[in-house]
Amino acid sequence: MSVFDAIIQAIIQGLTEFLPVSSSGHLRLYQALTGQSVEEGTFLLVILHLGTLVAVFIAFWSTIWALIKECGALIKDLFTGKFKWSGMNPDRRMIFMLLISLVLLIPFYLIKDIFENITLPILALCFLYTSVILFFANRVKNNQKKAGDISLRDAIIIGLFQCVALFPGVSRSGSTISGGLFSGLDKETAVRYSFVLGIPAILGGCLSELIDVMNGTLQVAVLPTVIGFVTAAVVGILAIKMVDWLVKSSRFHIFSVYTLLVSVFTFGYWLFTR
Repeated sequence: MSVFDAIIQAIIQGLTEFLPVSSSGHLRLYQALTGQSVEEGTFLLVILHLGTLVAVFIAFWSTIWALIKECGALIKDLFTGKFKWSGMNPDRRMIFMLLISLVLLIPFYLIKDIFENITLPILALCFLYTSVILFFANRVKNNQKKAGDISLRDAIIIGLFQCVALFPGVSRSGSTISGGLFSGLDKETAVRYSFVLGIPAILGGCLSELIDVMNGTLQVAVLPTVIGFVTAAVVGILAIKMVDWLVKSSRFHIFSVYTLLVSVFTFGYWLFTR
């Protein structure tokens, strides 16, 4: 693997992990076109995912740090008997709602291989699904809910949207942001909730891919790996800022058009190669 390959894949990962267009499909397609080995490509995926994880921490550090501190206070209240469900502050409520959204993903993640082994027509439908939900999410108006207003129902809806995103071609960020907008979250809260919720998902993806790598033998190219990590982090930060701006400016439909075109291309390619 060359430095050029690592940079290209890092740009693809950094952009598509956060832009609502599905990162897994784009990266796998590039690796197939360039003839990379499965092990080499999988190891790089782990490193690039870690790079995008760094991007999330940098872009949302104030939110993440507030949740970490509140988690410590929550544990203290639980042990001292001071915890009360009613009257929770917004950060504490967001912690519980994030946990509920995350728990829904666990049983589906255990059978994620079922989601990954799909045919091209199904992949085309997944891209089409992404296009449709982005189109309608962009049209949602008068969203008012802040972090302290997120309900159990909202957390479940967003969690289920994340479960659907296990299918290649379904964007995790696009799906969860759309779920938040459909639930009535304001645009800023929907974006923050989506990306913070994505931290465990990214870590889980890294772990599963790392296990696959450990089952084989691979000589790691240090320089391309380091450059890929840094590039993915930098591009990831820029992509997060772009998504935040596009959601707030009601221009999410741009990605709806893009994923629709990818869906048509995928289905056309399947027909052509039959």
